[in-house]
Amino acid sequence: MLLAPHPVLPQKKPVLVCILDGWGENPIKDQYNACHVAKTPTMDALASKGSGYYRSVLAHGPAVGLPTDQDMGNSEVGHNALGCGKIIAQGASLVDIALETKSIFNDAGWKYIKPAFESNTLHIITLLSSGGVHSRYNQLLGIMKGAVADGCKKLRLHVLTDGRDVPDNSCFAYMATLVEDLATLKGCDAQVASGGGRMKVTMDRYEADWAMVERGWKAHVLGDAPHKFTDPVEALKTLKERGDSDQYVEPFVIVDGEGTAVGVVEDDDAVVIANFRADRVVEISKAFEYSDFTSFDRVRFPKTKFVGLMQYDGDLKLPANYLVTPPNIKRTSGECLAASGLRTFACSETQKFGHVTFFWNGNRSGYFNEKLETYVEIPSDNVPFNQAPLMKAREITAAGKEALRSGKYDVVRINYANPDMVGHTGDLAATVVSCEECDACVKELLDLVDELGGVFLLTADHGNADDMVQRNKKGACLMAADGITPLTLTSHTLAPVPVAIGGPGLPANVKFRDDLPLAGLANVTATYINLMGYEAPAEMEPSLLAAA
Repeated sequence: MLLAPHPVLPQKKPVLVCILDGWGENPIKDQYNACHVAKTPTMDALASKGSGYYRSVLAHGPAVGLPTDQDMGNSEVGHNALGCGKIIAQGASLVDIALETKSIFNDAGWKYIKPAFESNTLHIITLLSSGGVHSRYNQLLGIMKGAVADGCKKLRLHVLTDGRDVPDNSCFAYMATLVEDLATLKGCDAQVASGGGRMKVTMDRYEADWAMVERGWKAHVLGDAPHKFTDPVEALKTLKERGDSDQYVEPFVIVDGEGTAVGVVEDDDAVVIANFRADRVVEISKAFEYSDFTSFDRVRFPKTKFVGLMQYDGDLKLPANYLVTPPNIKRTSGECLAASGLRTFACSETQKFGHVTFFWNGNRSGYFNEKLETYVEIPSDNVPFNQAPLMKAREITAAGKEALRSGKYDVVRINYANPDMVGHTGDLAATVVSCEECDACVKELLDLVDELGGVFLLTADHGNADDMVQRNKKGACLMAADGITPLTLTSHTLAPVPVAIGGPGLPANVKFRDDLPLAGLANVTATYINLMGYEAPAEMEPSLLAAA
């Protein structure tokens, strides 16, 4: 796994790898493209250098291991690809295959929960969405039908509304469809039991807001929430009257005619989390899995047969039981760098810290070699990000500059979360501000690279801020019923993402090659390894560089 010296590119110079999370190169450049509207002199200057130093790569669909060209990329698969340099079949694809072949119903995880089907309750906790980022409705339906075919007599759904990876207000249609489909499961008492919005209930990540997870535990497990309804469709209609987006629907439970919660989790019940993506279900998994859990008072800890759709953390073996084996990503760039004695600095704020470390390293927690690696997490603000669109970009920049100046590291890896996290709020003006902030911070880093005689590579992991409205098939903006208000888009986009290289340490004869028009994020890995002065492993996708 030792990296061989590159025949052209020199070693032992500062190398910066900078990721603008959620910054797409969208062909539609209008007033709803925040990356385009924002004043970004740094990015404009990089683009003006031409195709030898600035190009785009694919960041969605098969290019990052997802099933089709209609599957949006996301930060997890994007950082997997950037970190490992290979196209790996990812969560959604793996689950699709397992359901299509029915292997999911014969593997160890299913056999673990099946004994609960006859006399106990099967609980499924999931994001109610077909966004393809965390979950898919067709997969949920396949799991439910498989359980009933295997003798499940009582099924309870605990659902999180989306409005982020799918259009806001789509929760009504999703819930109505779910209720109709539950009614078709003959021989099974199947009902919705609890719910809430994904940014209000259960789906916290990186331990930023344990209170969110506690609200979910109370609703899903204890049957305790501030809002009680007898009908889940009515629950959403009533709670949405407050004006909240789908993401922020208040927690609710469904009760029977006597006011008793219909879906309390009891000993010996089976609990399935039906999200395939890891980051936003790790915390609730810990609450179900760990007897010594202390992050909040669970009040009651039922002894369940708990499984994840995937194993969400391989190093922590969390959860211990799961339905579909996760991608096995070995020989990542981080592992190769550590084996070669090269030093790495990685930094982002809480919202993307796991991406620039865990996902970059192939879904692996911790260090390859702690003596060679430094990981710095800047705590994120615990507020809606459109209210603080600058986020922690300045603090990240300061940490990156300090690492570059120190001379201790062979590569400094930085992720700016702003375009993605602010973009997800649907607030165009705030997203423009976030893009301008990132552009200014990037300039500071590139100026320092120039001063130090180094090299840089700038890229992104997927699109988001590049389109803030829903569009028809011709690309025109869709309007609300008033004919004036644009329909907000809060999800990622299918746009390619930029890749830029430069710096005084880049030899004049090294530019982007012109024979890889369909290159994707995985091609970036070998590119940055080359910029460090080393040949990339042959198993990685080809480098974007050509040396004349």
